[in-house]
Amino acid sequence: MVLAGFGGTSLTTAQEAEHLHERPNWNCRVCSRPWPCLTARTRLLHEYRAFPSLLRVYLSAQMYEALQDMVLDGTGPLNLYDRFLAWAWHEPPHR
Repeated sequence: MVLAGFGGTSLTTAQEAEHLHERPNWNCRVCSRPWPCLTARTRLLHEYRAFPSLLRVYLSAQMYEALQDMVLDGTGPLNLYDRFLAWAWHEPPHR
């Protein structure tokens, strides 16, 4: 349900489901895509926008957790760097 807010903004009465990973397969609990899915990436970039280096630390820790789960599960991990970290790098601001 969407309600009209002040200044033409919309307010929702239901909280959107968070796109979190499910262990041990590391797929998104909401959309079943490999985590971090596009929605999770967008939210993480927004959440860590002031501290992008902390985002990469967090994602590195998640990548190693996923690696451990995948090795224990017997599935050979694909390129986890591309999945977990490559998208989180950006160009430094030009001065």
